[in-house]
Amino acid sequence: MSVDLQPPRPLFGYRKFWAARFGPAPFLPMSRAEMDALGWDFCDVILVTGDAYIDHPSFGMALIGRLLEAQGFRVGIIAQPDWNSAADFRKLGKPNLFFGVTAGNMDSMVNRYTADRKIRSDDAYTPNGEPNRRPDRAVTVYAQRCREAFSGVPVVIGSIEASLRRIAHYDYWSDKVRRSVLPDSKADLLVFGNAERAVVEIAHRLARGEKISDIRDLRGTAFMAPRGWRPGEEWTAIDSTEVDTPGPLVKHADPYAIKTGTSGPSTASVAGGRPVRLVGRAERLAALKERRAHSVVRLPSYEQVSADPVLYAHASRTFHLESNPGNARALVQAHGERDVWLNPPPIPLTTEELDGVYELPYARRPHPAYGDAKIPAWEMIRFSVNIMRGCFGGCTFCSITEHEGRIIQSRSEDSILREIEEMRDKTPGFTGIVSDLGGPTANMYHLKCKDEKIESACRRLSCVYPDICENLGTDHSQLISLYRKARTLKGVKKVLIGSGLRYDLAVRSPEYIKELVTHHVGGYLKIAPEHTEAGPLSKMMKPGIGAYDRFKQLFDRFSREAGKEQYLIPYFIAAHPGTTDADMLHLALWLKKNNFRLDQVQTFLPTPMALATAMYHTERNPLRKLQRQGGEVVCAVRNGRQRKLHKAFLRYHDPENWPLLREALKEMGRADLIGNGKKQLIPAWQPAGTGLKTAAATKNAGFSRSTATGRPSPAASGRGPAGASVRHAGARKPRNSR
Repeated sequence: MSVDLQPPRPLFGYRKFWAARFGPAPFLPMSRAEMDALGWDFCDVILVTGDAYIDHPSFGMALIGRLLEAQGFRVGIIAQPDWNSAADFRKLGKPNLFFGVTAGNMDSMVNRYTADRKIRSDDAYTPNGEPNRRPDRAVTVYAQRCREAFSGVPVVIGSIEASLRRIAHYDYWSDKVRRSVLPDSKADLLVFGNAERAVVEIAHRLARGEKISDIRDLRGTAFMAPRGWRPGEEWTAIDSTEVDTPGPLVKHADPYAIKTGTSGPSTASVAGGRPVRLVGRAERLAALKERRAHSVVRLPSYEQVSADPVLYAHASRTFHLESNPGNARALVQAHGERDVWLNPPPIPLTTEELDGVYELPYARRPHPAYGDAKIPAWEMIRFSVNIMRGCFGGCTFCSITEHEGRIIQSRSEDSILREIEEMRDKTPGFTGIVSDLGGPTANMYHLKCKDEKIESACRRLSCVYPDICENLGTDHSQLISLYRKARTLKGVKKVLIGSGLRYDLAVRSPEYIKELVTHHVGGYLKIAPEHTEAGPLSKMMKPGIGAYDRFKQLFDRFSREAGKEQYLIPYFIAAHPGTTDADMLHLALWLKKNNFRLDQVQTFLPTPMALATAMYHTERNPLRKLQRQGGEVVCAVRNGRQRKLHKAFLRYHDPENWPLLREALKEMGRADLIGNGKKQLIPAWQPAGTGLKTAAATKNAGFSRSTATGRPSPAASGRGPAGASVRHAGARKPRNSR
């Protein structure tokens, strides 16, 4: 058979399924009793999730469920089921079309374990923060239980956990390379990235009677196929199973070669006995585009990357270079006798489509089944509004771009203002304070490449590193307009910005910084320099500390002009690949020089498929071409003591860390930094009862101190967020993890 990728169809352009006659449900049902009250005999789609069900567009299962409902399908929710048997997976009956399985807004392993592989004491996506309500690797476990419950029902997996495990990947928690989640879960399809287009198309095609095994032409999907399978004869495979060798070189016939040994005259217009036809540029480009559309790049197999770190780094590099929907090719990776086939990423939603998704009839609160229980993730975002998706920053430690992509998808101003009004009118407890207008970042709203042709051909991993691309529009005027209109809405007293700010972009628009500082900072603003030293910053793909200095100057200036006392909360990462002990020492000295005392810090957590994770596992740099011999070696901070040391440098002011720091400074030949002088890092004396693991009782005596102020920290004063969150796509805010 011949299969071409389906062109994007308008998301709301489908003819609705017949069950649309039932209308929207107050909440998507979680029990048979709710289904009976709605008049349903069964569900068309059942979504299984590791999170509590909150009917709000910031939670993936609600967004996908309401979108399918808008297409006319009856959708049920099984939230945080007991995975020890299949009983909970049968409670809504057999779905008519398919099970949709998600771990939730966060990767289940990041959700449950700290960067030190210790079990967390709470779960922000569970009523009352109760821990242990989901299994490790929840997508795999839930999919297997769905199969056990109803063996003939198609299973479609998605969410950030599935997205980041769509090929063979390094797993930090088991310290080994694991297979794609597809063969482990035995799912029929994996939907990665922004899943709306694929999920809607799957539902309609299954409703028309198509077999899920025949759905092989959707962008943003992955599936298992026989080894060497091709969609059609016109498809060609590009062998990239060795380091930077994309297939064999083929010597083409020279069309201008003079043919000899014939009785006729020699001619430059004949090659191989055929006339030469000159081909114009437009035709050549069209032919090239056609060839790319029918090309698949073969990555090194699971068996190869699990045994060879260089090939793992090479596969990671190749994978990321094929991430732009405008030019990405299909990818295939052998797993034993079968292949994992990845179609190119999905085409981003238009502004009109994104508006439609966010304006579906959400109840905007947790399901009534939870009663008065507090769900921390809901409490955090209940008064915030998501204005965009995606991130073109390309930070190597972050998984946003692998999941949501680098092309920014922005909502319209009118749609955002309508949601603020709806939040004001429908969300209990609203006092007039909007806690955030943002997304993965605060200030990429409506920013994009100046030329669509350039964007579709680009293969850069970041639009802002090592410098901001000259083709990137950095005009913040639409964001300024949104801020001004939002804060003038009736019933709105203040609009705060809680998402992380990309300050290297902000300095291109001093007017934006003035607007932000004057009206939208609640005393503290969080930004993320991550480090001060060039070595680690180059492995993070983050700007130099000079950009932070320029932003701080403008921030302080506009704060003074507004008559406000406001402070920056900088976030830093300890133990990132490429970071030496000396780098962390220099960062600690910078912190002390600038009078920063960080309350909470984060240690690098290798998440599946991130470029920094490839550096950690392989000690190679996939940002550059890989070599078998030589090439750049990236130091990885693996040793437990060294990881603690790097974290201790960030909290140089904590007496609990002084013994470790004194020992390290002496080993580094920097004992001169031990003493009571202003230019010394830590004192030579040790307060009684500190420096011991058992001295936790002294840790919270009195309020904590924060930033350059010497004032109570945001957590102590109640004025804002304290400390750094794990830098992972699902761990910043519970934004949509579709």
